[in-house]
Amino acid sequence: MGLVRRAVGPGPAIHALWGAATPSSPLTPAEARVIAAAVPSRRREFTAGRACARAALEELGHHGWSLLPGPRREPLWPDGVVGSISHCPGLAVAVAARSVDTPAIGIDVEIDAPLPANVVGSVMDAGETQAIERLAARDAATPWGRLLFSAKESVYKAWYPLRHEWLGFEEAGIELRADGTFLARIRRADTAPFPQVVSGRWARGNGVVVTALVLPGR
Repeated sequence: MGLVRRAVGPGPAIHALWGAATPSSPLTPAEARVIAAAVPSRRREFTAGRACARAALEELGHHGWSLLPGPRREPLWPDGVVGSISHCPGLAVAVAARSVDTPAIGIDVEIDAPLPANVVGSVMDAGETQAIERLAARDAATPWGRLLFSAKESVYKAWYPLRHEWLGFEEAGIELRADGTFLARIRRADTAPFPQVVSGRWARGNGVVVTALVLPGR
């Protein structure tokens, strides 16, 4: 949990399942219907993510909530709650917070491995590529490309519930920093109520990388 907390920071409720840990709570009947036709691996991911989300929600006083997917498969949280779910091989995680404290939150977890070459061009622009190369020259062990991809995923997960519209990879410029933080710049004239520039955190360990963007309350 410490790794995820480093990326999220203080405040939001967090729950994680590592490795092949068995979820402590089954899906609700409504959640089970949503995923009934999926392949077994997808059902396992979905169940682990929902179990993490349910545990995080219980910390906020919400019990037995069916976390159903919205139009873009985004989790539909209870009124007054914001949250985010992510999973990769070896880890499922969910974060949740009261919207009066945190207007939006996004988290993403990825395996600690280089980003596939065929993905790089669709994720980062020339300036981001050059910045990644400079970071790699000083620290070749850190998968900077994967971190940049993950940071953009976190930005989108925080963006969509506020704006209810797509945000392309090219519309979120990411500046990764070696101190475990990143800066996100939204390349649109109108971003309200989402800030045009916002900072997030990243962490790395146990075979995964974690990025999170938590918008501060007013």
